[in-house]
Amino acid sequence: MRGIYTPVTDIRRKVFTEVARMSYESNEMADYAKEIRDLPFKIMPGEDSSLRSSIFLERAIVSERIRLAMGLSLRPVTESVSATEDLEHSVIADKYYEPPLINVIKFACNKCPEKIIKVTSMCQGCLAHPCQEVCPKKAISFRNGRSHIDQNLCIKCGRCVTTCPYNAIVKVERPCAKACGVGAIRSDEHGRADIDYNKCVSCGMCLVNCPFGAIVDKGQIFQLIQSIKRGDEVIAIVAPAFVNQFPNMTPAKLREAMKRLGFANTAEVAIGADLCTIDEAHDFLEEVPSKHPFMGTSCCPAWSVMAKKNFPKFADCISMTMTPMVLTARLLKQDHPAARICFVGPCAAKKLEASRHSVRSEVDFVLTFEELMGMFEAKQINFDDLPDDPNDNFNNASADGRGFAVSGGVAQAVVNVIKKEDPTREVKVVSAQGLAECKKMMQLAAAGKYNGYLLEGMACPGGCIAGAGTLADPARSAMMLNKYKAQATMKTAADTPYKDTLDKLKY
Repeated sequence: MRGIYTPVTDIRRKVFTEVARMSYESNEMADYAKEIRDLPFKIMPGEDSSLRSSIFLERAIVSERIRLAMGLSLRPVTESVSATEDLEHSVIADKYYEPPLINVIKFACNKCPEKIIKVTSMCQGCLAHPCQEVCPKKAISFRNGRSHIDQNLCIKCGRCVTTCPYNAIVKVERPCAKACGVGAIRSDEHGRADIDYNKCVSCGMCLVNCPFGAIVDKGQIFQLIQSIKRGDEVIAIVAPAFVNQFPNMTPAKLREAMKRLGFANTAEVAIGADLCTIDEAHDFLEEVPSKHPFMGTSCCPAWSVMAKKNFPKFADCISMTMTPMVLTARLLKQDHPAARICFVGPCAAKKLEASRHSVRSEVDFVLTFEELMGMFEAKQINFDDLPDDPNDNFNNASADGRGFAVSGGVAQAVVNVIKKEDPTREVKVVSAQGLAECKKMMQLAAAGKYNGYLLEGMACPGGCIAGAGTLADPARSAMMLNKYKAQATMKTAADTPYKDTLDKLKY
């Protein structure tokens, strides 16, 4: 469903827009409390339901979405709790995420069936019955001229699905569970989706793949705007995946749009990607294979957390280089020590990364592109009316730094720097996108299949351009990103003018 504007997308956007508008326009606690109670009626007006069984259920779900967008927790279903519960703890400019980041609104869940192989009405009862012949557990028999699967015997291997000449056998799977590459989605006692937070790495793929919009992450829009209104110097650092997320948006237009939101300035995270590339290239040259059999990239927090959590013996093989987000924040803090830094990007997991104690002093807020669009709409910013300057190229990042946004780009950037440092060094690379594929890659690496390799992991299929907080079709975003890379004045990260600051930023 990536890049498709659905009713679920529409509700998310309306919630972000209204929370941002409320944050900008209201100042008193009583006003906020009234708005929180009134907004569900504004977002879902009238007496008749349009999406759910009743208008009351629709508003109840929107109410929970509003709370989560403000960084508040879900209310218990079994108790009478006001929609404004704990509001006083959110009307501040210094609030980080309280776990869990990814939440299931239980009464919004459709109780989708778990993985099952089933025969549809398209079965022709053919003479060859290849489905029966390939079943390793003899779970398929014929009843009344049609194929029948004994679910007690079926192991969900799917061989019958691929063998049926009529495509009459299908695999039905809960969409959120199918999208979760770490197996963190299970069912609770009522059959509703439930998240195992011991496995979850907050990649957000479940929330963008739930067709019922039952899974939601927490936000910081409210606190960010409180900080801006307080008069703080808030600097936005924007991931290169911004390309194609907003209609006809250029770096100059984005800088002006952010200024109209109240940001003091805007920088590109690709400058941090250049520094990350140099550091990882040096680590690879020094440590592989002398200290570690292979090295995994560090920039995707969901991938690195998954790798360390599931393969603790090889945790040291995942690069300890700081991510582009952190390096960019630290670079800006050198000249603006009192500034507050807001990362804007495609990633839900960055919210969790920024809330870690080691990062908190550098990155104060994290917004997704979808949340940022809500702020633009709240301030009624028309992108076509923004002044443009073709010479405004952000902070002169390299093409390779901007390429971090797409699968394969990180590894290629590192290889290019290694080749400059040591032209004779052969660097073998393997890349994986989506956590299920990343896990398979790590299994092979743990078995010794990738000794001497550089491993690139991306939690989102396609890379950051397909992250949980993106708005646009990933395929078109990849195409537009290539054009954006071509505009860079430098090709490789080795040419960045900021490389002399790297050692200082690391400590």
